[in-house]
Amino acid sequence: MRRFLLAAVLAVSFVALPARAGEDEIVKDGWNFGPLPCVSYNSDLGFQYGVCADIFNYKGVFPDYRQRIYLEASRYTKGQTLLHAQFDSKYLIPGVRTTFSASYQYDPMFLFYGLNGIELYDPALDANKETGVARYDYKRSMVRVLADFQGPIAPHLKWVAGVSFWYYKLGDIALDAYDATQTLYHQMVSTGVFAPTEAFGGKRVEVKAGFVFDTRDNEAAPSRGIWAETYLNASPNWFKDGYRYARLAAHWRQYLPLAGEKLVLAYHLAYQGTVLGQAPFYTQQNISTLFLRQTCTDGLGGVNTVRGLLAQRLVGDSYAWLNSELRIRLVSFNFINQSWYVALNPLFDAGMVTRLYKGEELSRFYGRSLEDLRAEALRLHCSAGSGVKLVMNRNFIVSAEYARPFLRTDGESAVYIALNYIF
Repeated sequence: MRRFLLAAVLAVSFVALPARAGEDEIVKDGWNFGPLPCVSYNSDLGFQYGVCADIFNYKGVFPDYRQRIYLEASRYTKGQTLLHAQFDSKYLIPGVRTTFSASYQYDPMFLFYGLNGIELYDPALDANKETGVARYDYKRSMVRVLADFQGPIAPHLKWVAGVSFWYYKLGDIALDAYDATQTLYHQMVSTGVFAPTEAFGGKRVEVKAGFVFDTRDNEAAPSRGIWAETYLNASPNWFKDGYRYARLAAHWRQYLPLAGEKLVLAYHLAYQGTVLGQAPFYTQQNISTLFLRQTCTDGLGGVNTVRGLLAQRLVGDSYAWLNSELRIRLVSFNFINQSWYVALNPLFDAGMVTRLYKGEELSRFYGRSLEDLRAEALRLHCSAGSGVKLVMNRNFIVSAEYARPFLRTDGESAVYIALNYIF
């Protein structure tokens, strides 16, 4: 049935009629408030409920904005609690784009499917209150504070500088229904895969520097242009835990108009990897970004990176991944003094670990040779699916997507109802 649903959605996406022109688009000016109940769904986290507000100041620059403020307080039915605030402006400091965000996330059952994709996922070992087994979970709290700045060098080329603070607290799941000693996390801690200095979390400061090249015609839903980034995140040993590292992040996103704004081919090629030093376990799932399109930044796998794969399915020392989709605008219209359009986006994603993390420790843990583990880890994981978008004033985007992985060990399928295009 799920295969039939996926095929039907893809077929509808590809044969969709061209967008019908609606009334003239309403040009927004001044402040526009979008308070909403925060209701969404994510196969990895469950149903979300809470409140959120997307606040824009369009004065004289629509469809761009002068300031954007996003606020959210929500909870998922699988346990995650989230508090998040974000501010973005190109006008707070003349000539410099300024982005601030602060987040608190508590997850009593944070998903962990092992390192490098080596662990063979077994649905029977997923959280089950009847058996008391929850092999792929541990408890995690996270505080994240980000400050990023972008300034001009030449037309479309900018420098990037930033600083971030992270605080993680990890531990065994503390729910009576489950036996914490049976979790993969507990077993890796008790056998020494994770060192004591990283097993239960820690604090990090990361300093960022790099470049951005941006020719997009619109940021939230571009129909043409390139958005490329490369930067280093360096973390010194300020907290005396023995870890210092530098990570390289590189992104190439391109938007190719095949029929103006009605049909756009969009793709995203990305790499992230440790280039100096050693990073602690609790930072390895974090996918670095200059602008949070989703409040969650964990990967690879899930809504942010390779859609359809289990969240955090691939946790390695370096990653490469691809997102690609056709963006088909179906219909545009005006309603309640706002401009709207509906679009479909059939998608294909792929990702892989490009360098093994904790190879020797895993060799002892699994009782297998390092060569065998490396061969299994360094393989491609793919998924495909489709989505639908409801876009208000070109900036506020409600998204629903369905994707299915090609490998059964990466999960069965996933549904995401959230905000924004992922790139």
